[in-house]
Amino acid sequence: MTSWWSRLRPDNFTLALLATVALATVLPMTGAAAHGLDRFTDLAIAALFFLHGARLPRESIIAGMLHWRLHLVILACTFVLFPLLGLAFKPLAGPVLTPDLYIGVLFLCALPSTVQSSIAFTSMAGGNVPAAVCAASLSSILGVFLTPLLMGLLAGSQGGMADPLHAVGSIMLQLLVPFIAGHLLRPWIARWVERQRALLRYTDQGTVLLVVYGAFGESVVEGLWHKTPVGSLLAAALVAVVLLAIAMPGITWLARRLGFSREDEIPIVFCGSKKSLATGVPIAKVLFAGGSLGAIVLPIMIYHQIQLIVCAMVAQRYARSAAGKPGPGTSNR
Repeated sequence: MTSWWSRLRPDNFTLALLATVALATVLPMTGAAAHGLDRFTDLAIAALFFLHGARLPRESIIAGMLHWRLHLVILACTFVLFPLLGLAFKPLAGPVLTPDLYIGVLFLCALPSTVQSSIAFTSMAGGNVPAAVCAASLSSILGVFLTPLLMGLLAGSQGGMADPLHAVGSIMLQLLVPFIAGHLLRPWIARWVERQRALLRYTDQGTVLLVVYGAFGESVVEGLWHKTPVGSLLAAALVAVVLLAIAMPGITWLARRLGFSREDEIPIVFCGSKKSLATGVPIAKVLFAGGSLGAIVLPIMIYHQIQLIVCAMVAQRYARSAAGKPGPGTSNR
């Protein structure tokens, strides 16, 4: 029982997310204070992606880029398989999911992969870490362009979404330009960034919490919880569970069917099935500036916690398999 609870217990960041949503519900900012928070959040997001660029080693990019088949499979899972799965849930829009929650499900499916946790789980499982670094980073960079374009195809102007091409320009200015600047300055600041790695992890999380607080505060003022029935919230959680339950075994089967080694299968499974909350929330802030942002980011917040729990279990099974102690249902290839 203790072991199961340690796996299912929400991590500290998830607890902080829940506390942030509660604070925004009880004490949302309005007027000039909300405007000031919005400007400060924009600066924090730019700093976040500047630091992401500074952290990414050039050598990992070069080493990982040589494995083009692996990257194509991961990108296809992230930006083709997931959007198709999102469209499969369209019959739930209206009867079960509110329109904004369904837009949130589509947005979740259009997001790029995570970076830090995909690499961490790949390392824990004994997989190809350089390939995971390159694949997750490439997914995150391409998401700046592909996520708005995919949402334009999947949702049109629903959810108060900005024009996709205009959104790409805004997202590039806010996310990609700082990322490139940080990477170009890496030769001079890399050592400092490495020394501050633990502190910068809290910078990542703090930026996400800022955006979530602002998004939910604005949505609460507009009547988020009055417009969103409890049944729809439970349905959104169930959709997140089903998405991962379909995607992860399917991606595992595909990697094995295509003949990838165990070491390469691992980053394909983790990078291909995970979705980035850290990248998704800033993109949503630009893409849905005129919509109900709080409801739209709810599905990715739910999926974030579920993927951490499941991926931790899967990584442990891979590790046991590598040690000659396969977990239940895990191949010992």
